Amino acid sequence: MDPEFAPLPAPFSLVAGGPLFQLLRRSHLSDNSLHLLQRRVICITLIAWLPLLVLAVAEGRALPGSVDVPFLLDIEAQVRFLVVLPLLIAAEWLAHRRMSLWIAQFTERGLVPPAGMQQFQHAIASAMRWRNSVAVELALLAVVVLAGASLVPHHFAADEGTTWRQADGGLSAAGLWLRAVAMPLVQFLILRWYFRLAVWTRFLWQVSRIDLDLLPTHPDGAGGLGFLAALLDGFAAVIVAHATLLSARIAQQIFYAEATLPEFVPEIGLLTALVMLVFLGPLMLFVPQLARTQRVGLAQYGSLASRYVREFDLKWVHGRTDPGEPLVGSADIQSLADLAGSYDIVRGMRVALVSTTSVLRLLLYTLVPFLPLLLTMMPLDELLKSLVKLLL
Repeated sequence: MDPEFAPLPAPFSLVAGGPLFQLLRRSHLSDNSLHLLQRRVICITLIAWLPLLVLAVAEGRALPGSVDVPFLLDIEAQVRFLVVLPLLIAAEWLAHRRMSLWIAQFTERGLVPPAGMQQFQHAIASAMRWRNSVAVELALLAVVVLAGASLVPHHFAADEGTTWRQADGGLSAAGLWLRAVAMPLVQFLILRWYFRLAVWTRFLWQVSRIDLDLLPTHPDGAGGLGFLAALLDGFAAVIVAHATLLSARIAQQIFYAEATLPEFVPEIGLLTALVMLVFLGPLMLFVPQLARTQRVGLAQYGSLASRYVREFDLKWVHGRTDPGEPLVGSADIQSLADLAGSYDIVRGMRVALVSTTSVLRLLLYTLVPFLPLLLTMMPLDELLKSLVKLLL
């Protein structure tokens, strides 16, 4: 096989590795391809949420009337453990499917030349070593246990009055489970995703330093790298999880602290900006190579076009052709049109993998979880009328 098109030694995955992954495999909650997703989501969610429910019911703090903020009406708690936690788990399966498919395109499209194959394989191996690092996951766990769990009271908005987490001036039994198990579990998964995104950014940085064999006339309009933008969908669940968590926190403030939605516009804007930076920023690492590819392509195809057009002009305009050769149906005309089309493709090539479509997709993932909060500002019928007027 041509080394330029050599396959990857194994499917690339940011998530199919590490101590937690191995623990899930041994517990029959996952396999090498991250199947058994439903079993994994149900088991992990129940570990975090079910003891909270049982303990809150046993202490008489689960239903309205018992405390100011009962367990079943704690918006942020329910969303955190019944929506955000499953999303963080499902995000691994989604990212694995996307990455194992698209990263192979670097070699299948011949983008990595033979001279850069060793460097490319090194980048993959380095990413896999960091992904599998026991020390990193233990450090993340230590941060969560030693620091994160102590901040539990500050993670919930409704601190005024009595809540299901409190009992006799301290934590209730449910509050203790929240502090010792449930919250650290969610925090660990979030920090683990942050680490993986750092590994992903580092991998793209290493690949961007390889002298890739980009094609200025590639139909994707990005030298053959257009597939990287498709990987953004693999992180959709991570983005939605973060937006949903912030949306729940805002809802908690609105319903229990008499806050209003406009007060949180800066927080929503900051989250949106961070999403753009974290997920689109790494794609900008390829701008220098794409710009150089377009610049060289314009020069090369411009020179080729000049030679062809000059010969075409001498042959057909200045009469240096066989009088018996018909102009109609001549392949020269079609070749001239094809060459012009190729030059237009090079001229229209994107020097950034970030497109309007990419930005709109990320905005959709980020802002949709906040739409239910609009109902706190106006009734549903008025909101629908406003949307209809906006669309029409």
